[in-house]
Amino acid sequence: MRKARIKLSGIKPEVVEGIAWEIRKLGQKAGVKVGGPIPLPTKKLKVTTLTSPDGEGTNRWERWEKRIHKRVVDVGLDDRVMRQIMRLQVPENVHIEIEIIE
Repeated sequence: MRKARIKLSGIKPEVVEGIAWEIRKLGQKAGVKVGGPIPLPTKKLKVTTLTSPDGEGTNRWERWEKRIHKRVVDVGLDDRVMRQIMRLQVPENVHIEIEIIE
């Protein structure tokens, strides 16, 4: 059976999780087989900078971290459901990838 694998990624986990559940509800209303949302490992981007401009000093490091949260939702391939997913209002800080799987 053909299905669409939808990968969501974003900085705020609540927003990503909310959109994943909205996609799941759309699929269930249409009567299509839905799997997920499946949480994927969170990617941590770390940057360490020296706070002192001259380079002198000890333990004057600032540590910055950005976390990218990911979810996967599998939806049975149906034209109506895919149109509704495309019309879904998504914040600009959430990235969506749709892949068709045989």
